[in-house]
Amino acid sequence: MTMNFGLVTAPRSGSEWVRAAQGAEAQGYAILLLPDTLYTPSPLPALAAAAAVTERIRLRPNVLAAPMRTPTATAREASALQLLSDGRFELGLGSGRPDAAGEAGKLGVAWGSAGQRRQQLIEVIETVRATVQPAPPIVLAASGPRMLATAAQLADRIHLAVQPAATEQDLADIVAIVRDHTDRPISFSLQLVGIGEQLPYFVSRRLGVTIDQLRDAGAAALLPADPAAAAEILEYRREKYGIDELLVPAELAQPVAPLVARFR
Repeated sequence: MTMNFGLVTAPRSGSEWVRAAQGAEAQGYAILLLPDTLYTPSPLPALAAAAAVTERIRLRPNVLAAPMRTPTATAREASALQLLSDGRFELGLGSGRPDAAGEAGKLGVAWGSAGQRRQQLIEVIETVRATVQPAPPIVLAASGPRMLATAAQLADRIHLAVQPAATEQDLADIVAIVRDHTDRPISFSLQLVGIGEQLPYFVSRRLGVTIDQLRDAGAAALLPADPAAAAEILEYRREKYGIDELLVPAELAQPVAPLVARFR
């Protein structure tokens, strides 16, 4: 098994975005990811632009909220990304963040209950797989039992959408739920919440979480600054749980660089 790294970032200008995409590929990142929110640029056109200036790196929204687009609209965009990237597109999907209902209202789309949003997600997957050639890998963000059960049946990969303070035991419990619902081998992704003494803006400012709080909680997504110690943790989780992909917020790219190089 390998360990892959994905860079989670967003454009600030056209020229900066070209440099970011090409730099991520040169540094050894396997995936370039963009969030899908109303306070960041729309991920699909940005990924199309990145496709035009890169050759190997895979491209994935992190993640599209299924209720925000009709299944047909999502399939149309996925087809375009597959074409423009020569098959490097991956469809990251979720049923929607808890705070995304307000964004749905601004877009004029129905939000629905958790069950309705989960059914919309299933319809998106079915439509994409039936109409997009080649069908992109489906990466589902999940943490609750119902979404994990859905992901176990339908996903090519599961993004562990855990809270920043989630522990090693939390990871083990989630993986166990997935394995209870399928015999298929499924790989998992985990997003880095911090490394050494550094936290990304979203965690420290928007969520108001501190390094000490994460350490006291035993946060599994907080890695030590020492590359050898961090690599040992990642290798253990890769072998034990199948977590073979670490998603890195752009603000943490510099301290993570030795770790990326170690696994190249």
